[in-house]
Amino acid sequence: MTLRIPAPGDAEGEIAGLVRRFGPTLERAVAVGTDAFWRRQGRTREVCMVIRRPSGRLLTATKTLYPAGVYRLLTGGVEPGERVLAALLRETDEETGLRVAVRRLLAVIAYRAEDAADDDPPRFRTFAFLLDELGGALGATDPDERIAAYGEVAPEDLRAIAEQLERLPPVYDPRIGESWRDWGRPRAALHQAVHDALLAAPEGGA
Repeated sequence: MTLRIPAPGDAEGEIAGLVRRFGPTLERAVAVGTDAFWRRQGRTREVCMVIRRPSGRLLTATKTLYPAGVYRLLTGGVEPGERVLAALLRETDEETGLRVAVRRLLAVIAYRAEDAADDDPPRFRTFAFLLDELGGALGATDPDERIAAYGEVAPEDLRAIAEQLERLPPVYDPRIGESWRDWGRPRAALHQAVHDALLAAPEGGA
């Protein structure tokens, strides 16, 4: 893959290494949110854990602070200086306690602010990986994750989750420091990208 979206530092080399190891990926650029929104995030990268259960369905979760009925794919931040794959395995353990095998790098989503100049670089990236559950007891090992319950969806149901996240109300919540609408829109784009990547290759690359 040739990275068309500008990447800071050695990120381009890291992405290329992931593609060599886990296969080609969907690359998507999304303009969403304001410059101020992205500056509040504190990090510039995250991983998305698309965990395929033995049934073939995908693991979702809701947290204690989420609006009622909102379940989504699990994500977690990449710490400064941390490699993407290391963050993926750390976050998978913290949020699920499961043993997994990494199958594919499904998508790399780069987010730019809607009010950014045309030549401004992306403010944030999500690396979405398909993982197969191998074993373990499902449950967060880090209580700070505040996971309230888990769910499961078929891959084609990710579009409905994206639509739900896109429609969250513009209600400010001090627990997240922004409105649920602002919180939901980039996550909607992520779920749509994962949906598209999985449905383009239904076998899942296993």
